[in-house]
Amino acid sequence: MTIRPIRELGDPVLRTPADEVRAFDRELAALVRDLEQTVDHPGRAGLAAPQIGVSARVFSYNVDGEIGHLVNPRVVELSEETQDGDEGCLSIPGIWAPTVRAMHAVVEGFDVHGEPLRLSGSGLMARCLQHEVDHLDGKVFLDRLTGDARKAALRALRDR
Repeated sequence: MTIRPIRELGDPVLRTPADEVRAFDRELAALVRDLEQTVDHPGRAGLAAPQIGVSARVFSYNVDGEIGHLVNPRVVELSEETQDGDEGCLSIPGIWAPTVRAMHAVVEGFDVHGEPLRLSGSGLMARCLQHEVDHLDGKVFLDRLTGDARKAALRALRDR
């Protein structure tokens, strides 16, 4: 079992768009296995490859007891209805802030073998899908914050 260390905010890999996966090979299979094993812990809903230092458009999720992955994901649908709940990130430990996300999301990509895969979900799953695709685009949830929520989160980040 391989649990990979999590990169934290300040590491440039978290702010750089990840590279598209072109080879569905043993190296990708090992990365997916590491992502799924690393996300398989209480309190972890998702993990993107850049968070373990790998610039590849791959993420794993662990929502409602279901663990899986998606390669080269792209958001294809977001509901107009939103949710505004506290969100955190493994790469920004200890910081939680109210973050607006779509209530429902649909993401398409591929599985580890290159077969098309479509994931959809509401609530926590929708939040996870959006959060992880943001990581692959070089963004963190703090980038989504505005106003007082942003000020409070940045203050907490400075004070830790």
